[in-house]
Amino acid sequence: MTEAPALMPLRVTRNEPIADGIHLLEFRAVADETLPAFTAGAHIAIKLPNGLLRKYSLCNDPTERDRYRIAVKREVNGRGGSLALIDNTKVGDTLTVAPPVNDFGLPQRGQDFLFIAGGIGVTPMIAMIHELRAAGKRFRLFYFNRTPEMTAFRDALSAPELNDSVTIHYDQGDPARSFDLKPILKERQNREHLYCCGPRPLMEAVRAMTDHWSPTAVHFEAFSEAETHKATDSAFNVRLAKSGKVIAVPIDKTILEVLRDNGLEVPSSCETGTCGTCRTKMLAGVADHRDLVLAEHEKADTIMICVSRAKTDEIVIDR
Repeated sequence: MTEAPALMPLRVTRNEPIADGIHLLEFRAVADETLPAFTAGAHIAIKLPNGLLRKYSLCNDPTERDRYRIAVKREVNGRGGSLALIDNTKVGDTLTVAPPVNDFGLPQRGQDFLFIAGGIGVTPMIAMIHELRAAGKRFRLFYFNRTPEMTAFRDALSAPELNDSVTIHYDQGDPARSFDLKPILKERQNREHLYCCGPRPLMEAVRAMTDHWSPTAVHFEAFSEAETHKATDSAFNVRLAKSGKVIAVPIDKTILEVLRDNGLEVPSSCETGTCGTCRTKMLAGVADHRDLVLAEHEKADTIMICVSRAKTDEIVIDR
């Protein structure tokens, strides 16, 4: 596990609504110096006024080195992060921010991209569109919301020059009005890379519809924490094949957390089951898969230990 990057003080230069329940926040260096560079898909971690540390995707043009912009959805029933940032942060305040990290970056050699976004999940794709248009590359965006009033960046994405690339669909909260993605995802066109971010049900549906795609062409990012713990969960054991050691995984901890508690260094990044960094070979047992990375044919012998658990009393992993 790599050492956490040092936080830097940034001043808030903007905090204003851009859609119902969504605010755009802008940060600049206290002394107006150049900020660390970022690439499209990157996020920053912000220490919030209530002490929480939360990650937010950057949505401005990556060529801009004088500011970072994020869009935040006000989650009344969340854990307090968005409320602290939107309600308790004023222009002129100083917050501490970690330099950008990218777990959702675009491949440099890719020429065609397919974006699927739900709600606030469009945020990283705004930066991606800036980057791709500057490079003369092609993209298609399918963006889903309940209403126009709840749609962040609606005016920018409705610009005439994007008419052939952007589809915005409103379902009014009615599942019967959902957009049918099956024809879009039936075949991979022009070696497209798919990027999806949004509510978990949307990402799970897209994952199921792209199981026949190359795994290296499908990318997900979660804007909320994965469902690592459920009321029906039970404890289980993990046996380490190389040492024979057996480690108990309680209900309230992940495999990744328990391995680290036992002094093992395990690579990870997103810890939401979307980036694939903690992919681990499973030699025995049955996994309860909760990730968005593995294709169906991989699930019998591979597990993402940051979010997934076991259905059997014990699993054996190749460590």
